Amino acid sequence: MSSIDLRLLRYFVAVAEEGHLTKAAQRIGIQQPPLSQQIRALEKELGVTLFNRLPRGMELTDSGQALLTDARAILAQMDATVAGVRRIARGELGRIAVGFTESASLHPFVPSVIRAFRQAAPEVVLTVEESNTNELVEALRKKQLDLAFVRSPVGDAGGVTIETVLVEEMVLALPASHPLAGNGRRKSVALAALAEEAFIMTRRPSGPGLYDTIIAACRAAGFSPRVEQDARKNLSTLSLVAAGLGVAIIPASMMHVNAEGVIYLKLNAAPGLSAPLHLAYRDGEASGVVGKMIAEARKIAASV
Repeated sequence: MSSIDLRLLRYFVAVAEEGHLTKAAQRIGIQQPPLSQQIRALEKELGVTLFNRLPRGMELTDSGQALLTDARAILAQMDATVAGVRRIARGELGRIAVGFTESASLHPFVPSVIRAFRQAAPEVVLTVEESNTNELVEALRKKQLDLAFVRSPVGDAGGVTIETVLVEEMVLALPASHPLAGNGRRKSVALAALAEEAFIMTRRPSGPGLYDTIIAACRAAGFSPRVEQDARKNLSTLSLVAAGLGVAIIPASMMHVNAEGVIYLKLNAAPGLSAPLHLAYRDGEASGVVGKMIAEARKIAASV
């Protein structure tokens, strides 16, 4: 059966179901003489008579009846296979492993993208993993992840596409009782005004891109930040600020975190101080489920 052209099987099923060459030809969109020739070619290849030719139609023989059952099953399976392959290509079926940094996950954009993707492709198996940017990029290279939401990578990102989806400002987090807070009346402060402050920063390995951005911005403002506390995670940074151990510069999206005793100020005269959010995926693999999530991300980013 594997040597038989599937097209011949489709012609055969059409004739069997219509019981008439002319009606079958109309159904499948070809002329009657070529269809008749194709049916005879199928009979010759199988070495059996599939139809009794009647004055007003075509009647299945016992051999034809047996073939009809199998032909329907074969064609149904093939159609299902083709449909499945096309759904995979459209990103509607399959698996996807998604990574994100902690600071990226705190931005409303990331859960919005994942939620939109789940709604658009509910049958895709989705797994998620949190790590730092460099580890996520390396996991992409090793094909342990398919896509990641990351901050700016530091070092070699060869083989991985880094696509910027949005850029947010960075703000100052400081204890509510801090003199710079102005009893809650102040809304902004110059970066240079922090020259004598104790800084709390997330450890560089956890977020090298943001870490280096903050250091560079401070130096451009005329000072090197005095880092007195290293935090493992961004949320830990806010806890240390609330405890009065120093100030921190954080992505603006973290202002949504309800950290009691912490207030936020805009930073003035701080060139280059921003927090980009990127999509990272392997070069040339922005198709299927990965392409679908990228499309959802781009759509949401365009509306932000």
